[in-house]
Amino acid sequence: MKRLTYKLLSSILTLFIVTLLIFFMFQVLPGNPAQIILGIDADEAQIKQLEQKLGLDEPLTTRYMQWVQGIFTGDLGESLKYQMSVMDVLKQRVPVTLALALSSLVITALIALPLGMFIAMKQDKWYAFVVNLFTQLGIAIPSFWFGFLLIYLFGVKLGWFPTFGYTAWSENPMRAIQSFILPSIAIAVSNIAVVTRYLRNTILDQTTMDYVRTAKSKGVKDHQVMSRHIVRNAFIPVLTIMGMIVADTIAGSIIIENVFALPGLGNLLIQSITSRDFPLIQALVSYIAIFVIVINIVIDLLYRIIDPRIKKKG
Repeated sequence: MKRLTYKLLSSILTLFIVTLLIFFMFQVLPGNPAQIILGIDADEAQIKQLEQKLGLDEPLTTRYMQWVQGIFTGDLGESLKYQMSVMDVLKQRVPVTLALALSSLVITALIALPLGMFIAMKQDKWYAFVVNLFTQLGIAIPSFWFGFLLIYLFGVKLGWFPTFGYTAWSENPMRAIQSFILPSIAIAVSNIAVVTRYLRNTILDQTTMDYVRTAKSKGVKDHQVMSRHIVRNAFIPVLTIMGMIVADTIAGSIIIENVFALPGLGNLLIQSITSRDFPLIQALVSYIAIFVIVINIVIDLLYRIIDPRIKKKG
């Protein structure tokens, strides 16, 4: 319980520091933010009007408190580019990014977890060497380059999948699924390589532990030792990697969504930076940071479910 309390308090402190950094990062920009947004051709009346709209005429501490309150209430002002509520803009883009992240994570888990266990048990076989070679390539190849390769091969040459763009689920569910397949694979390839190699190494480390030798000396069969003890203990550190991959998938979508022209949060972030839409940029960066913090808390809770000993220690 103490460990969980400490984790929650440290997460709250981290969130506080992150909001401070994000907010004040935009305050220390040289020049008047309203002037930067409107450009050099804006007159004084337009600048004053935008300053009031952005709340720049309020004291700094007041603006910060209002902004933090807006993060949790969903009132983050109006997007300068889209001329609508920031939350309404985010609601339109979140389903695309979540669908992309979820599909890539499912692909990663379905392939990497059994593959990692398989090559750990068959480490002396020639095909284990081949899998290790491909995982090295998967780690080395950038996801955006692999995305272009997938577009060229399966989109342009074979014509099996759309090369870019997104079809809404309500319009054509099958077309919507097709538009996610290639970008999901592009993100998943490097993740599969990382999880496969890490799980393999973790399992091999576990096989040298005393509890494994003890179990075998008592006559427990190899497959039972693997399923009941080794895999369970090996999954605990792998959870950390999976948590990092979840966060990295959201960050990686910034590039992949632009490669495949998907209207998600990553694509939105690039557009908002280009158009100097500060309210939207602040909201995006803040929610991505909150998402990463929440994932870390969830991973810590999963530790306790998988290994009750952690709960007893905490």
